[in-house]
Amino acid sequence: MRQGKGHCAIADNLDEVTISLPGAARSLFNHTNQTTDLIGSLAFQKQPIPLSLTGVEQRHADLFRKLGGLRKRRQRAQQFMDYMAVNFRLEHPEDSGYTPGRRFQRIKEDYLRILRGWLFNPDGREAAVLKGWVASRFGLNPRYHNGPLDDYESESYQRFLSMQSAGLYNTNALESQLDVLYHFCQYELTLRFDNITHWTLYRGVNDLDQHDVLARGPKGIAIVLLNNLNSFSDDRERASEFGDYILQASVPLPKIIFFRDLLPGTFKGEGEVMVIGGLYRVRLATF
Repeated sequence: MRQGKGHCAIADNLDEVTISLPGAARSLFNHTNQTTDLIGSLAFQKQPIPLSLTGVEQRHADLFRKLGGLRKRRQRAQQFMDYMAVNFRLEHPEDSGYTPGRRFQRIKEDYLRILRGWLFNPDGREAAVLKGWVASRFGLNPRYHNGPLDDYESESYQRFLSMQSAGLYNTNALESQLDVLYHFCQYELTLRFDNITHWTLYRGVNDLDQHDVLARGPKGIAIVLLNNLNSFSDDRERASEFGDYILQASVPLPKIIFFRDLLPGTFKGEGEVMVIGGLYRVRLATF
């Protein structure tokens, strides 16, 4: 192994390179049944295990019981959305303190609007909420949001915290809504990929210097540290529209929080997959 540009190691065999999740990329605590170090590791990418957010399946057991009796994907999606509307009183904001005419009312912000916000702008306010939720639930800190987030005292980091706080202000258990969304996504993935643990996905990038490439090997293979939440596509050609390079990754299903087919007819376009970050072994190539 030899040293490349910056902190990137160059190796003829990446299997011989030992890389741990950097301390700045993780927090000590999360809300899952596994440690953050494991969730963000290369070992997890290679051999994933199911992740469970503490208490979610137990608190919402009625939802998953009803889903078990539905065979069609659209029926399950409608059952999920109906359950969310009733359980979180999304159509009755007055039950959660909404008073018409008051300033700073954001009670209509829900999981659907947060997802639309991410799809529109992964550096916007809704995206800051999602990245903060990933940090809280899975222990993986955001690495980039309108700028690097390496320094807690930096302007970029303070702006990120401000956007996250503004996105959560006066909303109805928004992070709990995202908890249920994650478990519903995992439920559907187990049906879509029977006995399959990974999904090959693609991400178009323009500047590799904006990504933490920690090691490089032959034939475009590299080890990268991804942001704590990332947009991928299941369509390689579609991904090429977003950059000169294609980053191909074998993504563990437990690290997927949303894909567009999860809620048929709700979002325009196809192929978008939202992936939790950490360390990944990827293939880098030009299209």
